[in-house]
Amino acid sequence: MDNAEAESLASKHAALHAMIDEEEHQPHPNEDLLHELKKEKLRLKDALAGHYAH
Repeated sequence: MDNAEAESLASKHAALHAMIDEEEHQPHPNEDLLHELKKEKLRLKDALAGHYAH
């Protein structure tokens, strides 16, 4: 993975974090959506961790 790809993943991770934060502050958060967003955020985090571990 090159730096551009890592930066793209980091940007997507940050966007997901913002989406999760916004959804969690809704009067009636969509738990299914939150679950999917958190799962994707974790996948991106793992991909980034793998990039920086090498």
